[in-house]
Amino acid sequence: MLSRDLFLIDPDVVFLNNGSFGACPRPVFEEYQRWQLELERQPVEFLGRRIMGLLKDAREKVAPSLNLTADDFVFVMNTTEAMNVVARWLMLNHLKPGDEILTSDHEYGATNNMWRFACQYTGAVYKPITVTLPVTTPQDFVEEIWAQVTPRTKILFLSHITSATALVFPIQELCRWARAAGIISVIDGAHVPGQLSPLDVPSLGADFYSGNFHKWVCSPKGSAFLYAHPTYQAAIEPILISHGWPNGLPGHEDAVFPGRHQGQGTGDFAAYLTVPSAIEFQRQHNWDSLRADCYHLRSMAYEQMQAWTELPGLSPNSDTWLAQMVTAPLPPCDVAEVKTRLYDEYKIEMPVYEFKGQPYLRFSFQAFNTEADLNTAIHALRHIFAR
Repeated sequence: MLSRDLFLIDPDVVFLNNGSFGACPRPVFEEYQRWQLELERQPVEFLGRRIMGLLKDAREKVAPSLNLTADDFVFVMNTTEAMNVVARWLMLNHLKPGDEILTSDHEYGATNNMWRFACQYTGAVYKPITVTLPVTTPQDFVEEIWAQVTPRTKILFLSHITSATALVFPIQELCRWARAAGIISVIDGAHVPGQLSPLDVPSLGADFYSGNFHKWVCSPKGSAFLYAHPTYQAAIEPILISHGWPNGLPGHEDAVFPGRHQGQGTGDFAAYLTVPSAIEFQRQHNWDSLRADCYHLRSMAYEQMQAWTELPGLSPNSDTWLAQMVTAPLPPCDVAEVKTRLYDEYKIEMPVYEFKGQPYLRFSFQAFNTEADLNTAIHALRHIFAR
């Protein structure tokens, strides 16, 4: 694993919550600050003359990691913002009373609210499907979701890796079926970049896909991407109408999609411009091997939690369903108290919460985590529940 000294995370904290807020390495953070300083030294030149070219250059450097071109995606602050761009456009242009947005009951709270907002204004129906747990095979999952499709289904919305349950949903076949049926697929890939590799966005078949760079790619906070299938790139509008609307900034040669969405005027674009440095940092540190180490720690966490609690997992302990995170069930407890005690008494940072009335906690393993971190967490949990 990588030395903790390469990261800025408090060395006194056992940090097992990279899934909520990722850790940025020192050299990447220094590059981020360099961009901020460059902006402050000559803001008119930076924002007035250079920024669109700098953003395009950054997209060109990031694009190979997604198997995209620089014109296929735009930078956004986070996946929630990206999903809102898509939902607001669909709300204004596609959704009608009675239309259905098909989803699962494992989706992120912010995006659930987003779709409910869209339904409130359009008369559409948000339709979460209860996923049978534990999941068994990808084909069973696909068939369970697709069985709920009706003639009113207009949008398929799913996480690629869920936040609450850390499950890797098999979205590729569902996206393919959705396209054949004329259903628009919108995929929340917030946890995917850096955690699943390689990430070949076009091969997934989604009409819209977004992922964060600031979780598992180790870039600064506030850096993510939104991809739109070529069918929609010239049509989808930004939430914020600014200088780039309708056809991009005059004098710049960006395609319409990035031109509309990146030409938003004054802002701190340093996090976007630093993503190539984060990708390069991982390349220099043999990240495929480090990622495999994290998968191994996740597998160990699954086994140790199941041995201790004797409670069934949400999925098989396999790379098909799990990556660098695993959500484990807990015995009956006050989840707020357990989370507080983990941090206050043991300096362990990890989420403890209820999902569908059952208490859970989620392990997230990043390149600086060790088997000692896992053992510390298991030891602390045993003591908290024993007392």
